[in-house]
Amino acid sequence: MDKKKIEEAVKLLLEGIGEDPTREGLLDTPKRISSMCEEIFAGYTDDAKTHLSRVFSSEQKDIIIEKDITFYSLCEHHLLPFYGKVHIGYIPTGKVAGLSKLARAVEVYARRAQIQEQLTCQIADALMENLEPEGVIVMIEAEHMCMTMRGIKKPGSKTVSICTRGCFEKQELRDEFINLVR
Repeated sequence: MDKKKIEEAVKLLLEGIGEDPTREGLLDTPKRISSMCEEIFAGYTDDAKTHLSRVFSSEQKDIIIEKDITFYSLCEHHLLPFYGKVHIGYIPTGKVAGLSKLARAVEVYARRAQIQEQLTCQIADALMENLEPEGVIVMIEAEHMCMTMRGIKKPGSKTVSICTRGCFEKQELRDEFINLVR
């Protein structure tokens, strides 16, 4: 990440909106923003495989669900936050991931400029590739600040996206997952 470029861009943005970047309250803002970018865009330097490679043998053959995984991301269209909950279900084939590893995989993709639909499928694909389960389902419920604070201005509206792979493409398994999550 090029922190100097980010700082220069923030100074230009401040000037562009009519602010004085040398004003006391804004003097350190470019540095604060570049430090923030290191954190909120950390997914570009992380790989879900790193987290999902830690697995345990298991004879479990039924659905495993990790729900209500909180996440924050940035909309690639407006660079405004969207945030909410991720729910993951999968049916293992001899190996299971540590529960915290599922949340870490979510973070890898959420910490990138992103759209929700893509985020949902990236998580599902990473789980399929690394855990090799019978199937995966990922559901995300999120509020988008681009809908809340600008444009249509509809706070509280939620976007729900679902991505299914493998056996979860069957309607009855999808319905079971949704009933268990709700």
